[in-house]
Amino acid sequence: MTTERIAPPVRAGERETLRSFLDFHRATLAMKTDGLSDEDLRRRSSPPSTLSLLGLVRHMAEVERSWFRRVINGEDLPLVWSAEGDYQEAYDASTATRAEAFDAWQTEVAHARRIEQAAASLDVTGYQPRWDEHVSLRLVMLHLIHEYARHNGHADFLREAIDGTVGA
Repeated sequence: MTTERIAPPVRAGERETLRSFLDFHRATLAMKTDGLSDEDLRRRSSPPSTLSLLGLVRHMAEVERSWFRRVINGEDLPLVWSAEGDYQEAYDASTATRAEAFDAWQTEVAHARRIEQAAASLDVTGYQPRWDEHVSLRLVMLHLIHEYARHNGHADFLREAIDGTVGA
């Protein structure tokens, strides 16, 4: 599998720029997993940490679900891998498969895109209970870009440790 990654525009409106950078970072995470087996994707960074490429994909499914469906869309639904709301459970991919993790992640990305596109503006708000604050779609998109960028840095090191592949 080869992931296509489209560079964000150098001149665009705010919403198109945010959307493009978010999709760029989503594609970067997927690129870091191209050509790897389930076993490689489950390889942990440095035990006892459970961090792995597959764990990052699972975690980002939780992040997409939480911020777009639960916060912006106000949906009352549990996390994908933890009915108790423990985000750390997604990192443990010891028995996970690429198919399972990517199906969940791609499903949540599709929901996120639909919610973002349906929103009247970036000023649409949703309630973030962990912060006890109403937050804008703008903040959510920026937060997701930050979250992906941070974890894509982790993915760089994880991939290099697996097969020496560097860069995006």
